[in-house]
Amino acid sequence: MSSSPSSKQRVFGLDLMRAIAILAVLGSHILYIFPEQYGGVIPLLQLGGVMGVEIFFVLSGYLIGSILLRLFVKEDFGMSDVKYFLIRRWFRTLPSYYLALVLNILLVIAIGRQLPENIPYYFLFLQNFSSGMEVFFTESWSLPVEEVAYIIGPLLLYVVVYAFAKAKKETLFLRSTVAVIIVFLITKLLYHFTTPTLDAQQWNINLKAVVIYRIDAIYYGVLAAYLSHKYPKHWLKHKQLLFALGVILFFGFQFVLGKYSLDPVAASFIWDVIYLPLTSIAIALTLPVLSSWQQAPRFIAVPIRYVSITSYAVYLLHYGLLLQGMRWVWPIELLSFNERVGYAAIYFILLFIISGLWYRLYEKPMTDLRDKHFITSRYKH
Repeated sequence: MSSSPSSKQRVFGLDLMRAIAILAVLGSHILYIFPEQYGGVIPLLQLGGVMGVEIFFVLSGYLIGSILLRLFVKEDFGMSDVKYFLIRRWFRTLPSYYLALVLNILLVIAIGRQLPENIPYYFLFLQNFSSGMEVFFTESWSLPVEEVAYIIGPLLLYVVVYAFAKAKKETLFLRSTVAVIIVFLITKLLYHFTTPTLDAQQWNINLKAVVIYRIDAIYYGVLAAYLSHKYPKHWLKHKQLLFALGVILFFGFQFVLGKYSLDPVAASFIWDVIYLPLTSIAIALTLPVLSSWQQAPRFIAVPIRYVSITSYAVYLLHYGLLLQGMRWVWPIELLSFNERVGYAAIYFILLFIISGLWYRLYEKPMTDLRDKHFITSRYKH
């Protein structure tokens, strides 16, 4: 969600992917301004809220996988590389997360609501490690998934490179990635056989948004990074076919679930074990096309790039802070439909202005600080 190349290395297709993801999330949460609406595009917007985060997971895995693989195949891979990777990730993600967390706490206090008892867990990314979260800073559920994935990858590689010193590093990287995917498929199986699915909301809170069931979502992106490195000719030669397969798999699966009314209760095994991994695979299949789409006309590339580079700030600010803050100052309950449309327009304009300022004045200076003071000359190339 937070991985983003520098301006000199930007790939339009990946910017587009990130922009689609954050706009999908916003599309679902805008429904809180129109809670009485149903039918039409509403189910599609609701689906977008789920799919937006899944796109972020796979894209994040692809980007960090590319970095990890490049570090790992070096002859002298060691703890210094692990530290380098984690410093890069943490300076990119933690400052904005912690500031948003503190602002959420202050807003809840100002509104007069009660803070959850597990507030300290949010500072350690443990708020949804093994169970669902309380209704506080709810959009933060995905960040622990990413942070744990960031730690698992380099540490696992550090262990296996010494445990299997004679093995080929690319093989070790592949086996480690597949092992992570298998482990977290098993956790979903355990959930399925130990936890009855009562409704879609319970599935959403207690499986989809819980760390110990979701790490594999990121590692499908890591696997894609490996395949792009190992088989670059096939990656590009078959990119249109893979993209078509990904789109057909994604929308075809959604169509079948809807047509046959296969909800989380009626088809619990599909939803508990198959749905999320298959979604991740479908998204990963679009990467050969999107990762090789280098440029677009300026009138398209500029707004897409803006949405992309501000996407992390947008994600952190859009619901718990801005939307809830607006509803506190300007309640929507008595507004007409047309007034709510204007409300939504003001919300979007404010969100992207504030997120742009957040990125320019806080997020980017933090990553610049990282590059200036914490990354040694060994990695500056």
